[in-house]
Amino acid sequence: MITIKNFINGQFLDAQSSKTLPNTNPAIGQVFSTIPDSDSTDVEMAIQAAKAAFPAWKNISQEKRFMYITKIADLIEKNLEKFVEAETTDNGKTLNQARTVDIPRAISNLRFFASAQWNFAGESYVMPNMGLNYTLRQPLGVVGCISPWNLPLYLFTWKIAPALAAGNTVVAKPSEITPYTAFLFCEMCKEAGLPDGVLNVIHGLGASAGNPIVAHPEVKAIAFTGWNTDW
Repeated sequence: MITIKNFINGQFLDAQSSKTLPNTNPAIGQVFSTIPDSDSTDVEMAIQAAKAAFPAWKNISQEKRFMYITKIADLIEKNLEKFVEAETTDNGKTLNQARTVDIPRAISNLRFFASAQWNFAGESYVMPNMGLNYTLRQPLGVVGCISPWNLPLYLFTWKIAPALAAGNTVVAKPSEITPYTAFLFCEMCKEAGLPDGVLNVIHGLGASAGNPIVAHPEVKAIAFTGWNTDW
């Protein structure tokens, strides 16, 4: 049985309540792991860690942010088959789809946004004999990223990569249905030396773990993919 943990301030932790949720392989209907049943206490810890890490992450050079993010991409590529098997076990999609679409696209997301930060452009307008107006793009602070079950690592990285590349810190919640590759992603972040608190990942249900992220006043932006249950 695999034990998936939260990733808060560079540490792998159980939920503060010690409660867990079962995680099932949909192809065979068997539970293969547990995940933390996190609540607002865990979210608060993650947000405070992200808030504390923000000033240093905001102020490091673009080159260093590029190096951290691309190193994570390199480590995923190095461990490609491990991620492929995890995605298939967790989601039920074929090995071929995970190998040719999901995991390669996640790697591409990281590399693309790591490079894109160097191309953020502003605009300027001359006011004759008066001055110069210009736009300045700056990170917001703590960003919440909530991703769905259907493309677990693909859409997880599509949200957190641009947030991190722009100099924000992140509190993310993957779907409780497909949390495995997000957990492995955190292992790659740890191996890459990503500074503690820059990325924090909380596992659990939307009502108890997702809502506290969205509602928290320290979270300055939300990237969310979900669906309306009335559809």
